[in-house]
Amino acid sequence: MSKFCCDNSTIVSTKAGKLQGYFYDGVYVFKGVHYAEADRFRQPKDVEPWEGVVDATSYGKVCNLMHQDDPRGELYVPHAYWPMDEHCQNLNIWTTDLDSSSKKPVMVWFHGGGFFAGSAIEQVAYEGDEMAKNGDVVVVNVNHRLNILGYLDLEPFGEKYKNSANCGNADLVAALKWVHENIAAFGGDPENVTIFGQSGGGMKVTSLMQTPAADGLFHKAIVMSGVLDPDFMGNGKTGGETIVGGMLEELGLTKDEVEKLETLPYPQLVEAYEKVAAGIQDPAVYKGCSPMVNDYYLGEPHITGFTEHAKTIPMMIGTVMGEFAFMPLPFNKAEVTEAEVTEKIKERFKEYADELIAEYKEAYPGKNLADIFALDCIFRTPTKKLIAEASKRSEAETYSYLFAYEFPVQNGKIAWHCSDIPFVFHNIKRVPSANVEGVSDKLEEQVFSAVMSFAKTGNPNNDKIPQWDASKENDEATLVLDKECECRHNFDNKLIALGKEAFTKYSQFDFGNVQH
Repeated sequence: MSKFCCDNSTIVSTKAGKLQGYFYDGVYVFKGVHYAEADRFRQPKDVEPWEGVVDATSYGKVCNLMHQDDPRGELYVPHAYWPMDEHCQNLNIWTTDLDSSSKKPVMVWFHGGGFFAGSAIEQVAYEGDEMAKNGDVVVVNVNHRLNILGYLDLEPFGEKYKNSANCGNADLVAALKWVHENIAAFGGDPENVTIFGQSGGGMKVTSLMQTPAADGLFHKAIVMSGVLDPDFMGNGKTGGETIVGGMLEELGLTKDEVEKLETLPYPQLVEAYEKVAAGIQDPAVYKGCSPMVNDYYLGEPHITGFTEHAKTIPMMIGTVMGEFAFMPLPFNKAEVTEAEVTEKIKERFKEYADELIAEYKEAYPGKNLADIFALDCIFRTPTKKLIAEASKRSEAETYSYLFAYEFPVQNGKIAWHCSDIPFVFHNIKRVPSANVEGVSDKLEEQVFSAVMSFAKTGNPNNDKIPQWDASKENDEATLVLDKECECRHNFDNKLIALGKEAFTKYSQFDFGNVQH
């Protein structure tokens, strides 16, 4: 039977006061720990010290979502849903001991959902107990302000709103500051912190690398399916006059009444925001729900180049093969011959078909040709740009990966957006579709061991994986994570370049989407 206790042995003293967590099955757990406080549209500030012991055995509330989640795609990405509140600056901690001299590596997770949705606990694969136990690390995941609560530029309407376009990221900096000041009490090393995240979480990782206020608060970075081209980022080049001015007008308020936005019910703000945002077509105009480039956040590194400090951060960067291919193919790949698939490819991609097939076979020998229809270029293309830019750095290594595992659903489904997360967290047992005895468990150990080695040393190499070379300028060394892992050099450059052209011209099938 697993041991449980919740007594004086599970009380920890932090800078602001004492917290009561619990111990279960080898892991100490602290939930809903407030790391900051903030008024709407204002920068975060430290929590006020308290007397006595604060309960930390329940998850804190997560940030308000603009629209209620609709449970779907649970076979692929199992979710949890939780009460919401804009005062959501809380984090969760998993650790195997509370000895301040342990100095375990610290893993700080940023959730996906862009900058507008998601939460620290929305995916069951985010649970940190198995990572803490199997990797001997301290795991932290973070809730922060999202969408218009975290990313809306009111600064043109008053100095008190300075940097409101980056409140969500300022929350993340506050969380990292809390970790730096307190994590030793949970057995962690504040001088060995890795930030990692997937999708929007990966974007948070790169944006914090470009945020001077975060310099020194983390030391390594992992970016999972989290790089997009400028057109998708929505950063804009102008301020919030257009979007906020439009919201005021929609709400029947004058610019002198901007303070009323601080107290209006959140659904009313969302309704006004969406009406105005829908009419802004110019990508140069900032319209919220993502960070804004300014003197606080200096822009994405694959677009603006790395800051001097970011050049010193070792990085692990990659994507999955299928990304947004959630829905089934419009044919049963188990019942069609390669000749029939070839004809379908020619029907779809016409003049690109022959070369696309040849490049695909070169890049993925042994893979089913039908997976060409699921091939991702949306994330892979800008991710390769980031890897290329990062590989120019002489101060830190860059490791590229591609998760190409085929899952036992839909007659063999290629890896989709979020499907690598349970492998990283050592949580495939929590995701039914990720389990094939003797295959996925082996891959889980390989992926997990690489992530843990990277967190501990900045180098993912270990005795469970083949040699993984660091990428160099003009030489992307990619570890292809599959039933058999292999490090390959510039292996998909031609395929992705050609695929982007073909998909742009003839478009992919409508594979749908899923919450992440």
